[in-house]
Amino acid sequence: MKRKMHLSLSIAHLGYHPAAWRMEGVPADGTMNFQHYVNCCRIAAEGKFDFIFLADVAAVREFGDPRVRRDREQQHAKHEPFTLIGALASVVPEIGFIATGSTSYHHPYNFARRLSTLNHISQGRVGWNLVTSWSRDEAANFGLTAPLDSDARHARAREFADIVTRLFDTWEDDAFIRDKASGVYFDREKLHFLDHDGKYFKVKGPLDTSRPPQGIPPIATAGASANAQELAAAVADIVYAGQPSLASARAYYASVKSRLARHGRAPDSLLIMPGVMPFVGRTLQEAQDKLDRMHALLDPAVGIGQLIISGFPDFSGCPIDGPIPEDAAPSFEIKGAQPDSFATSLLARARRDGLTIRQLIQLVCGGDLWQLGVVGTPALIVDVLEEWFTTGAADGFNVQAPYLPGSATDFVALIMPELRRRGLFRTEYEGKTLRDRLGLPRPPNVFAAGARELRSNAR
Repeated sequence: MKRKMHLSLSIAHLGYHPAAWRMEGVPADGTMNFQHYVNCCRIAAEGKFDFIFLADVAAVREFGDPRVRRDREQQHAKHEPFTLIGALASVVPEIGFIATGSTSYHHPYNFARRLSTLNHISQGRVGWNLVTSWSRDEAANFGLTAPLDSDARHARAREFADIVTRLFDTWEDDAFIRDKASGVYFDREKLHFLDHDGKYFKVKGPLDTSRPPQGIPPIATAGASANAQELAAAVADIVYAGQPSLASARAYYASVKSRLARHGRAPDSLLIMPGVMPFVGRTLQEAQDKLDRMHALLDPAVGIGQLIISGFPDFSGCPIDGPIPEDAAPSFEIKGAQPDSFATSLLARARRDGLTIRQLIQLVCGGDLWQLGVVGTPALIVDVLEEWFTTGAADGFNVQAPYLPGSATDFVALIMPELRRRGLFRTEYEGKTLRDRLGLPRPPNVFAAGARELRSNAR
């Protein structure tokens, strides 16, 4: 069978463009409006997307920085994503869901209970976006003055993921007999205690829900650092990649896949799905008009803030239609991270092309910073996606709709038919669970395998 793309609709509440909330047809109150999410999920399910992706951070970031105009942005009052999924999965059938859960600010036992319960409610359609959380604002909401350093965050994440996945296995699939005649509810030999005592956590177990329908719900991660790539190779089923060019995407794809062997994994056990922000029209002019309309609604003060939080210098004292100052250098005061190569390379490109500050803002807000921004007809956009998919840059894409629900409707109506015409995407769902849709096998129960070996040796 011909290899098929995997696609998610990444719902950043009202859309990935900062001016999304001001677009006609976008519900301004949509971040807290449940029906808005239902509508977006139904559009994605109609298109047979693999899953809905809900990114999250438990904070209003950089609110105390007057240069970043959070009061003119859209995404700061929102639903807790796993609670939202519990409601959405009940009214939108078939499609899968993946939401963000931080290993820095949760406890693995409570988190495993929540994720397992959602999988039973949804019949196996829910996965987990594992993040380690670098934000100082988020740390402050959990009693810390600063986040842990990268090494500590990723070590904690490895231990957290190991606990959660093994907690799912503490009940074997056939442990529950429920025999009314004999009075035996479950087979005691098929219940296993975790007895974990590690550097960051001590968890006895077992989990008080039965094993999820998927065995272990799929795990997604993201990040370009060596720590993030190694974490992905060790625990992830999906990587939400952020690469703005084909060359960088191929290099990242090869780097992550090359790490799998030392964790005993095959290359196809991990799906790499870059973000793509598409502006599609029936003609090239129609697509460009959609992008231009969004840029026209973008408050320049919001644009300056977007540059600052993305690692660019503070241009607030400069003419917005003037040139980029020659001495401007990337700034990493917000993220507190290592120099961001995306910001560095885009700043160099802007200088080389003689762009104004406004034009740099438009590049960043239009999807040219860390994701793949594409503007064009269905055939032109699918040409790009197909090249990435067939030349070692992607196993699929996280579609970052610029505004919702309109951009999702456009993708399903215009791009999906072209993907299917070329045999690149499904026409119907295969299987019932999210793992089925992603072509990922159901993992065996690690405790069951060990118990069978012990019983065999005893005989």
